[in-house]
Amino acid sequence: MDDMESARPQQTVTARGSGLVACTRCSRVWPADRDICGRCHAPLQSRDPTALSRVWAWMAVGIICYIPANLYPMLLTQTLLSTSKSTIIGGAIELIHHGAVGIAIIIIVASVLIPMGKFVAIAYLALSLKHQVKLSAAARHRLYEYVEFIGRWSMIDVFVVAILSSLVQLSAVAAINPGPAAITFALSVIFTMLSAQSFDPRSIWDAEEEDTE
Repeated sequence: MDDMESARPQQTVTARGSGLVACTRCSRVWPADRDICGRCHAPLQSRDPTALSRVWAWMAVGIICYIPANLYPMLLTQTLLSTSKSTIIGGAIELIHHGAVGIAIIIIVASVLIPMGKFVAIAYLALSLKHQVKLSAAARHRLYEYVEFIGRWSMIDVFVVAILSSLVQLSAVAAINPGPAAITFALSVIFTMLSAQSFDPRSIWDAEEEDTE
């Protein structure tokens, strides 16, 4: 009899299933029927029904800003004899021609592959809440953690432009200034980070519980 009971799958106990809700500001746990936190007076809400809409909205704005970030110049270089403008891809190609292959690869990965990968990953996570997917909830949660982790490295191209702009300022001899793409690229990264932060990872487990019922 004991062997049969131990073989049964144990049901996971959650705060939501136990009729509790945690304050997102101070982490104090209260009964689910309470609307205001008694400690910090913040509104209590087990799940935000508008979270997924904010995810799509922030991501859409991020994609809109990412398009001109790749079309317009990221770097404006002025010398006595010439003025050159470099886009993200164009600057990476110039670095390859000058032998700096490693730096070019870093810029391409951080400025092209990572932002596009984040767009795809966030869209996949959002769509997986409404449609059945092959990945398990644990794998999708790890994907969300990866998106959160690599997001900080997406600004490396903007950092390079800022450092070059501050270092190479030789008056009329030579000057390096950020192009219009630097602003739109920074905005795209910020909006993408807001999109990832708006995603509630608890909804991944909620969707799996609904599928198993």
